[in-house]
Amino acid sequence: MFPELEKRYSKETLSAREAQRFAEFIAWSPVVFQVSRLMIKFNILSSIRDSENGLMIDEIVDKTKLSEYSVKCLMDASLSIGTVLIDVDSGRYTISKIGWFLLTDPATMVNINFNHHINYNPLYYLEESLINGKPEGLKCFGDWDSIYPKLSSLPNEAQKSWFDFDHFYSDSSFPEAIKIVFEGNNVGHIYDFGGNTGKWALKCVEYNNDVRVTICDLPQQLSLMKKNIKGKVGEDRIDGFAINFLDTSSKLPEVDGRNNVIWMSQFLDCFSIEQIIQILKVAKKLMSKDSVLYIMELLWDRQRFEPAAFCLNMTSLYFAAVANGCSKMYSFSDMEYCIKQSGLVVKNIYDNLGHGHSIIKCVVK
Repeated sequence: MFPELEKRYSKETLSAREAQRFAEFIAWSPVVFQVSRLMIKFNILSSIRDSENGLMIDEIVDKTKLSEYSVKCLMDASLSIGTVLIDVDSGRYTISKIGWFLLTDPATMVNINFNHHINYNPLYYLEESLINGKPEGLKCFGDWDSIYPKLSSLPNEAQKSWFDFDHFYSDSSFPEAIKIVFEGNNVGHIYDFGGNTGKWALKCVEYNNDVRVTICDLPQQLSLMKKNIKGKVGEDRIDGFAINFLDTSSKLPEVDGRNNVIWMSQFLDCFSIEQIIQILKVAKKLMSKDSVLYIMELLWDRQRFEPAAFCLNMTSLYFAAVANGCSKMYSFSDMEYCIKQSGLVVKNIYDNLGHGHSIIKCVVK
């Protein structure tokens, strides 16, 4: 566990009064979330931030066209939440540091939309999900066993929020990740497990004029991928191979005469420990002594700053209630266990890429 996390997670950091208030904050957190989301959506926070000396209630009413009642409800709640401050003499509201981050931090905005459009209603069924080992909250979208084959069937806003969330965290690491994969390595072919919309594959064929990429994913995802890469540079060097990694009888295509790399970006967190071991064993069958397998994940125990670990551990409950009911955001020790059980070994680990990714470099034992 990285030092800041150990400091935060191994000892008390709050006074009794602070702890009591935080307990109430937890109890009212659904209200806190929706009030804060609407303060952004109704442009109240942005209007206060952009004002010269703050705003009065009547000025906020005028700008938003909401009723005075609605504005007062939101503003009183936001004072207690801590996103705005009030000058007790003039009655003018200004934005706080919390409000500023809520409004301007890109990760926070992505997380708000993801939690509103994907998680909010399904999390009502978290208790059932944890007891049954199934994503019981997924019933809010459809009668499905897992969200992944049905991403293309999500409502438009939910689908956008899901992909924005996924790409925000993965894409930030691509510039550093691609150097790790290619520099000093004679890469001929890349298996991209769970390649999603093909963003990583496009980066690879653009970076290297000789490499070919085979994206191995569900048929529905490959359909989205083909639409996304159509007409783009290197499209002719990207292939798709339909596979359900949970089907133990599935076999991957072998590519002869090339130095193979297997790439898994934010992929293994979609599976249980047992499933991860099985997938790594399948991958190992494709590997020679010269092959390399790269696992890029957001490992909660290898985050430099605690807020990142907080976000990742909360994301685990999305997997429990919505995605599949059996996976989570893993620690490095969890991932290392799976790697060892599959017959692979960790050769190197690269930390602090993009928004907190780690890349685990694995080779055949």
